Amino acid sequence: MTETTVAEVMAELAALEDPKARVVNERHGDDHGVNLGKLRAIAKRLKTQQELARGLWATGDTAARLLALLVCRPKAFGRDELDAMLREARTPKVHDWLVNYVVKKSPHAEELRVAWSADPDPVVASAGWALTTERVAKQPAGLDLAGLLDVIEAQMKDAPDRLQWAMNHCLAQIGIEHAGLRARAIGIGERLQVLKDYPTPPGCTSPFAPVWITEMVRRAAAPS
Repeated sequence: MTETTVAEVMAELAALEDPKARVVNERHGDDHGVNLGKLRAIAKRLKTQQELARGLWATGDTAARLLALLVCRPKAFGRDELDAMLREARTPKVHDWLVNYVVKKSPHAEELRVAWSADPDPVVASAGWALTTERVAKQPAGLDLAGLLDVIEAQMKDAPDRLQWAMNHCLAQIGIEHAGLRARAIGIGERLQVLKDYPTPPGCTSPFAPVWITEMVRRAAAPS
């Protein structure tokens, strides 16, 4: 792809910029004003274009980076490239899409999970915990689940927001998926009280782990 193509896409994104959308997004730490439905429509039209994705990422623009993550080929990125991208991902949405849409599909996911979980940067560490939560749900064999609960119990209460949220998700996932550890997971949540007062819209499940675990287990057991 030529530089012109990146420029054309950037012009299209600029034309979609909506000041009202930007105000809403900035409340969540995301500095762009492009409607995500329209962004996905562009991605659907462009299809997979790895070099274009790299060019869009290199602009540093949040909307362009979100689009890059939709049109890239996840398995084409090297381990060090993904590590650098995560550390450059300044906004929550770019960070989340990079982990969920790209890193989780990468052959380097497990190696990065281990490295990131131990990283001193709490935002990087939160990505490691997100990958751990994915393994708890889909491929728990080989994970020290009791050991993970030990770490969560010792560190989650005082962890920075992004890391705390990721650790809490892992706590809930262990409780939901693993009946033998459910009572302990609920007990940790009750003692730490993390996210107990989080504002939850009607009809949604609270992220407070004891409530989250109990509700998801109830749904799984309910007759269809």
